[in-house]
Amino acid sequence: MPLPFRQVNVFSPDPLLGNPVAVVHDADGLSAEQMAAFARWTNLSETTFLLRPTDATADYRLRIFTPRGELPFAGHPTLGSAHAWLEAGGIPKDERLVQECGVGLVRLRRAERIAFEAPPLIRSGSVDDDDLDRIAEALRIDRAEIVDSQWVDNGARWVAVRVRDAEAVLALAPDFGAFAGLDIGVVGQRPPGGETAVEVRGFAPDFGIPEDPVTGSLNAGLAQWLVGNGVLPASYVAAQGTALGRAGRVHVDSDADGTIWIGGATETTISGAVSL
Repeated sequence: MPLPFRQVNVFSPDPLLGNPVAVVHDADGLSAEQMAAFARWTNLSETTFLLRPTDATADYRLRIFTPRGELPFAGHPTLGSAHAWLEAGGIPKDERLVQECGVGLVRLRRAERIAFEAPPLIRSGSVDDDDLDRIAEALRIDRAEIVDSQWVDNGARWVAVRVRDAEAVLALAPDFGAFAGLDIGVVGQRPPGGETAVEVRGFAPDFGIPEDPVTGSLNAGLAQWLVGNGVLPASYVAAQGTALGRAGRVHVDSDADGTIWIGGATETTISGAVSL
């Protein structure tokens, strides 16, 4: 039986300049194997499946697949799937939307744009010298070009490095054969006063995503790190996808208690039904 389907553009108001996510509704009857096969077929960075929640406080449950496997959490699929669920007539149980996924419950809020609460980091802290050597080799840069580094793993395994500036981020030409299991995020600041505060790139070749166009999970981890240590302000906009011809804009906002919200534009570009 065909299932309702939407493809949602996330992190850009232009329908072709953000990061698309494929969303299958009413997917409770699908097996994990069918989900994985469909994700390989769409060949997008992520494909998601909306299911009935198992936690009574959640509005829906979400499973997230890359072309090579399942993720416990990812940011642009979270925003795009929330958009699809609401557009299909979903009614939240409370003021905040609650998504159940592999990392547990993720809260979302709706205002000018949908935003998710950055989940706690599974792994944080400093990056050891051996890993930094591997990161520099994978990015094809000298180790000295890495200004700072931090693990920012919130379920998507990110390790992040800060380089000199946005231009240094855009100049990267990684060696994807040298990543050896690392998912690397890179951030560089722009001069004050512009539309965006930083340029971001995210590389995850082991998941079949050599470079992700716009990455909510990475930006959430970067904000927890760089807002937390005072490098970036409590609210800012990050650019991502420039190197791929996209124009992603990730809106970061912080509450007074330090809670970080990651938001962006969402728009359905394809709707219909899918037979699996």
